[in-house]
Amino acid sequence: QLARVSAVKYHETVWSDVFPGNYHTAQCVEPAVLAAEFALDLSAKRRKRTVWRLDGGAGSEKHMHWLMQRDYHILAKGLNNRRSHALARQVQRWDPYRDILLGEVPAPQGYPRPVRIFVIQRQENGKLHHNYYVTTLKLPSKKRFLAAYEARGGAEVEQFRGDKQALGLSARRKRSFLGQKAYILLTDLAHNLLADFYHQALVDSRFAAYGLKRIVRDLLSTPGLLVFHGNQLKRVELLSLKQFSGDLLICLERYFSGELK
Repeated sequence: QLARVSAVKYHETVWSDVFPGNYHTAQCVEPAVLAAEFALDLSAKRRKRTVWRLDGGAGSEKHMHWLMQRDYHILAKGLNNRRSHALARQVQRWDPYRDILLGEVPAPQGYPRPVRIFVIQRQENGKLHHNYYVTTLKLPSKKRFLAAYEARGGAEVEQFRGDKQALGLSARRKRSFLGQKAYILLTDLAHNLLADFYHQALVDSRFAAYGLKRIVRDLLSTPGLLVFHGNQLKRVELLSLKQFSGDLLICLERYFSGELK
């Protein structure tokens, strides 16, 4: 099982690790948080301005309490189905939103800091299903809460897909557990170098909509020549017959000149 922490804005991988296949997502939460704290230098002051958004696999009450005790904010989907149904019975008012109903219940005692608890009710195949969510954020409405939660995990989905398609993440496997960890770290390095290249060179170009797959397949595969004088790169020559070579050359010049840094 691969666990990952990502920076949404820049699409960088902050931390990755490999766990045995029988590990549950909840068992990866604390190592991920502690590694992110170290990588991002999250002091106690910074943790008070940091929000962890957790899906149902990581949203155990134990981990919610642990994160709050470390002064983090949370926006988490609860893991306990029985608790979801019990909380749903306490809802006094349901508000329709899209194809679901939203409700709020008073927060029970025992949380390390003030929280709000929301419940979602949806119908599938003639049966009612419930989920509950816990947040320390002060949100103006239930709909704003749901929008904030739904904005959480696109980075992970897109980055896993991009690494699989562009960097062969799913195609390469090592028999050794430590070997697989090393391969994941090399993939992270390549991923972050490409993320830096995108934000330094491609953001304001015709390639701004390109993902990892298209960057590797359509841009970095362009035949060319790097001209060095001593240890310094002096010139980049690209095959003029190759599509996009003219526009790509402009991006490369900006990237190597440090214009956007």
